[in-house]
Amino acid sequence: MVTIEKFIELFEEQFDETPSVELKPETRFRELPEWSSLVALSVLSMIDDELNANITAPEMRTAQTIEELYNKIH
Repeated sequence: MVTIEKFIELFEEQFDETPSVELKPETRFRELPEWSSLVALSVLSMIDDELNANITAPEMRTAQTIEELYNKIH
């Protein structure tokens, strides 16, 4: 099982311009300036590839924070 810290590290790798200092468990990821549908697809792919977990786009849309998203994959 991956820790929240490792999840945040993997999550931030999906962004090119967002500083890691901005990302915390309580970060509302959709409010990040770089958030887009393309980044969302990258995050879904990362969850599948790196964590061997599945989450659907509708499930992702119900998460407001990185921690809520993390909790959906466990």
